[in-house]
Amino acid sequence: MIRRRMLTASLMGLTVQSERARAAAGRLVTIGGAVTETVFALGQGDRIIAVDSTSRFPTKVSALAQVGYLRALAPEGLMGLAPDLMLVSEEAGPPQVLSVLRAAGAPVAMVPDEAGIEAVSRKIRAVAQALNLEGAAVADAVTADWRRLDAPIASLQPVSAVFILSVARGAPLVAGRDTHADAMLLAAGARNTVRSFAGYRPLSAELAAALAPEAIVMMDHALAEAGGAAAVLSIPSLAVTPAARARRVIGLDGAYMLGFGPRAAHARRDLARLLHPNAVLPGLPSRGWT
Repeated sequence: MIRRRMLTASLMGLTVQSERARAAAGRLVTIGGAVTETVFALGQGDRIIAVDSTSRFPTKVSALAQVGYLRALAPEGLMGLAPDLMLVSEEAGPPQVLSVLRAAGAPVAMVPDEAGIEAVSRKIRAVAQALNLEGAAVADAVTADWRRLDAPIASLQPVSAVFILSVARGAPLVAGRDTHADAMLLAAGARNTVRSFAGYRPLSAELAAALAPEAIVMMDHALAEAGGAAAVLSIPSLAVTPAARARRVIGLDGAYMLGFGPRAAHARRDLARLLHPNAVLPGLPSRGWT
């Protein structure tokens, strides 16, 4: 993780300064849902000519050219678009594609992709810097909205929960620590029951019974692909949990919940309300980017 942060910082330092003049010309390709949302939040959405498949908000991006999935990029298609600047999430890849783009002199600016409100602020400021803009106003507004929820959510009794990425072949793949899902669960007043490991791992029936999550959280499209809540709760490793007995399966848009972009504070509040339906949480201002 540290090595990746250092690499990202190095790339930003090498790339952003040399690309500012070209970025001012206009044509942008944005790769990463939060990156795309941030460009729109900064008022520069009309400069985007193409996005990746994880960029689904705002809805107007559906009319833009598509460059594929952010972790399966093809250099030919990207370079063929002749953008003035490519704003690329550090989660994008494969690495050799990014190496090819840089070797070919393509205008690439890497954007850090981490979880938490500090990471959101860094992300917004990094995109603004790459576009030679001032990003403090947007970053500070998102931070203020997030902080407004801190005390109310901290006062709630945490709900024990598990985040399921997928249930392919009946084996739930769950999020441990050092994941965006873990960070958002904690931020929304939940206790992630599977923090004994980092990343994602299959959940066995024995472990699920021992951990006894009270709620299951999923991305809404993954929930639909699994056949809905009833199908998920019928999986043996989940059927033995308190969440199954209470029929508590929560689905929320994945990019919204896990993107940690400009909508992060509002996503935090929405997930907290689903986890704590009786809680009284402060409202958040309607922002131009939500």
